[in-house]
Amino acid sequence: MAKKYWFNTKTQQVEYGRKSLAVYRLGPFETEREAKNAEQTISERGKKLIEEDQLKDSSEDGNSRD
Repeated sequence: MAKKYWFNTKTQQVEYGRKSLAVYRLGPFETEREAKNAEQTISERGKKLIEEDQLKDSSEDGNSRD
């Protein structure tokens, strides 16, 4: 398996390959640039998933579950 880039949440640094404990790694990413933006990318994806779930829930029964 080819080495990938990871973002270390403890050190706030990009790593090439699995150098740190999994609990501190976000990834893998194809490029160093993608890894540098890992926290922002994951946050945006999470918000999008929440919005999609809310739309799905409200369209299934016509009511919001909040």
